[in-house]
Amino acid sequence: MDLKFNSSRKYISITVPSKTQAMSPHIKSIDDIVVLGINLSRFNKLTQFFICVAGVLVFYLIYGYLQELIFSVEGFKPYGWYLTLVQFAFYSIFGLIELQLIQDKRRRIPGKTYIIIAFLTVGTMGLSNTSLGYLNYPTQVIFKCCKLIPVMLGGVFIQGKRYNVADVSAALCMSLGLIWFTLADSTVAPNFNLTGVILISLALCADAVIGNVQEKAMKLHNASNSEMVLYSYSIGFVYILLGLTCTSGLGPAVTFCSKDPVRTYGYAFLFSLTGYFGISFVLALIKIFGALFAVTVTTGRKGMTIVLSFIFFAKPFTFQYVWSGLLVILGIFLNVYSKNMDKIRLPSLYDVINKTAEVRRSGTLAQTV
Repeated sequence: MDLKFNSSRKYISITVPSKTQAMSPHIKSIDDIVVLGINLSRFNKLTQFFICVAGVLVFYLIYGYLQELIFSVEGFKPYGWYLTLVQFAFYSIFGLIELQLIQDKRRRIPGKTYIIIAFLTVGTMGLSNTSLGYLNYPTQVIFKCCKLIPVMLGGVFIQGKRYNVADVSAALCMSLGLIWFTLADSTVAPNFNLTGVILISLALCADAVIGNVQEKAMKLHNASNSEMVLYSYSIGFVYILLGLTCTSGLGPAVTFCSKDPVRTYGYAFLFSLTGYFGISFVLALIKIFGALFAVTVTTGRKGMTIVLSFIFFAKPFTFQYVWSGLLVILGIFLNVYSKNMDKIRLPSLYDVINKTAEVRRSGTLAQTV
């Protein structure tokens, strides 16, 4: 339908696209959110929440187990960047396949944005994988649990967000728990290495930025999850391939993995498959509920991963892990509470004092009577 007004000075044209035409992503207010063939837009918010959380927990718990299993292969620890290269290759293939299954195959996010996102993705996953060559797996995970801290900083500087006292308290609890856990690990782990701490810290900084950039880009351009995965990981694959070629790290890694392809490439395929399914649900969480909420869910998953790591893989243990882990969990609770203050009403200190005084007065009155 066209509405036109023409005069000597003005010409106005308003065009309403037909059903067969694609609407501009800036005008389109409601967009389908499809994850692994499931159209989440058909469900209410609560159902979307449970589906996304279940997907994140199931696939990423298997992902974490396979990641530690790969690095338990003797001699594999120096090849973390090559594992990331293989992982990015599989992610690109999976993203391409999924993109072919949807109707709208256009790239909506600008190429310059994908160049930045790909660089941050390489930093996040490459440094995280490489850190396992130097760190105990639970220590690496507990660092990743505290991703809320750099995400909050990224939210302030990138999106201009403001956080309340509960969020700041959550970040403080996580920081203290992280320091405590690291000190405990340095005393009991025979292979503790400060290099691993530096690598995983840099990975967290990249992860903080990427969550906010992805949220902003996906909401601004209404991009699909499969598009985000395909372009960010395929460009990242090129980055890593160039880096390994220039540093002569590609040849030794290929030679090592070819000696036992089932335990290396086979594990890497399952590792990438579960990771791809997991990241699809994480991107859906980011698009629907925001980056900070997605981080809260993935952080809870990491806590479960730590428990499974001690169950399935033998490693030194100290109760300081428990106390520092509980401090991190307290930080997670404070973060969740800050997002649901209207639904969760905790008593204030003033209410507690008044309630205690009332109990004492009633007790005194009963004794008098």
